[in-house]
Amino acid sequence: MSETLQRGYVLPEGALEQIPVGSSQEQVLIVLGTPSTVATVNGEAFYYISQKAERSAAFMPHQVTDQRVVAVYFDKERRVERLANYGVKDGKVVDFLTQTTATGGQELSYLRKLFSLKL
Repeated sequence: MSETLQRGYVLPEGALEQIPVGSSQEQVLIVLGTPSTVATVNGEAFYYISQKAERSAAFMPHQVTDQRVVAVYFDKERRVERLANYGVKDGKVVDFLTQTTATGGQELSYLRKLFSLKL
């Protein structure tokens, strides 16, 4: 009998659709709640971190099967500039909303650190 463990933030179904580009920071907090972490890498961003782990038997250790970072980026007026739903696919950080690979720079470096966190 396998066991699944969900740690960190659980993204409510349809939540990202409720915060379109241009939404206020307050609206994001109402819909998504308090972020796991806040960063000011390239402007202000909220990060919501989750991890799913499974084990096949009670005596076995949990193995991480999915890890996600939902990122909400804000402009200078604290309005949503863009959203991302990052995960790891084939060893690369991928935004599953746009189906693109995260590019280099400070943002990618920060995301790699978030994915190395053990929740």
